[in-house]
Amino acid sequence: MTPDLRLAPITPANLDAAIAVKVRPDQEHFVTSVVKSLAEAYVHPRTAWPRLILDGNVAVGFLMAFLDIDWNGKGVDFRSGLWRLNVVPDAQGRGVGRFAVASVAGELRRRGATRMYVTWHPGDGGPEGFYRRLGFEPTGEVSGDQTVGVLPL
Repeated sequence: MTPDLRLAPITPANLDAAIAVKVRPDQEHFVTSVVKSLAEAYVHPRTAWPRLILDGNVAVGFLMAFLDIDWNGKGVDFRSGLWRLNVVPDAQGRGVGRFAVASVAGELRRRGATRMYVTWHPGDGGPEGFYRRLGFEPTGEVSGDQTVGVLPL
């Protein structure tokens, strides 16, 4: 893992760097763009936690966590987890994704969570293997067309 990885809130000073974070073209159908993620964060300010992933001063990724969302809209099942993860091609395979997941897990623990959720699009070349290697297990649920996974914290 790169030793200089850190998270930064999205600010006017780094907005362009965040928007410039793009995955490989063959991965685009597995993850939403940073632009759409930031728009969702704007309309869900209480539950969205967007962060730029920096290696030193270079943007290498973007993540967005979701915090205490009403999972099924019934007011009884509130969940937190990783909503989005985008890593630039040159940084893939260097521990950036692992750092992102660990960072969200740490933030959720700090907030009192005991589980971390994630969803992924199934398919060849998708992120399922990555999340499974980190300990996420499918819950048996589907959210839209995505598999739901959970990791005990």
